[in-house]
Amino acid sequence: MIKQTEIKLLPYPRGFHLITNVVLRQLERLPSAGIFHLFIKHTSAGLAVNENADPSVLQDFENVFNYLVPENQPYLTHTIEGPDDMPAHIKAALVGASISIPITAGALNLGSWQGIYLCEFRNQGGQRNLVATVYS
Repeated sequence: MIKQTEIKLLPYPRGFHLITNVVLRQLERLPSAGIFHLFIKHTSAGLAVNENADPSVLQDFENVFNYLVPENQPYLTHTIEGPDDMPAHIKAALVGASISIPITAGALNLGSWQGIYLCEFRNQGGQRNLVATVYS
C-alpha cells in the first residue's frame, strides 16, 4: 500500500535544521515495515540525513556550503532574485531534493545519531512544501 501526505513547513531561517519530529508529527502511524520517502518541492532548499546530536554540525554545514558556493560571484548570471538565489540552487543540487529511509517496527530506521535536515539555502525561503510517501 502507498500513502502520501503533503507537509507544509513554516519558514525557517537560512541554515540547516533538524525536522525529523516536525515531519513525523504530520504523518499517520507508520507501518511495521516499509520505505519512507520525503521530497521537497523547491529548487533552493534540500533534504539530507545527518548528525542529530551536536548543534555545531548544523553551523559547520552552513559554513562549508557558503565557502564552496559563495554569493556575489561575477560569473553568476541568474541574479535577478538576489545574490543568495543562484548559490541556493547550486547548493540544493549538491544536497538533493529527496531522501529515503527504511521503516522497521513502525519507526524510521535511522542510526543512533541521524536525523532529517531541511537545508534552507535562501535568506528568506518562506514556507516549504514536502511530499511524504510511505510504501508498505
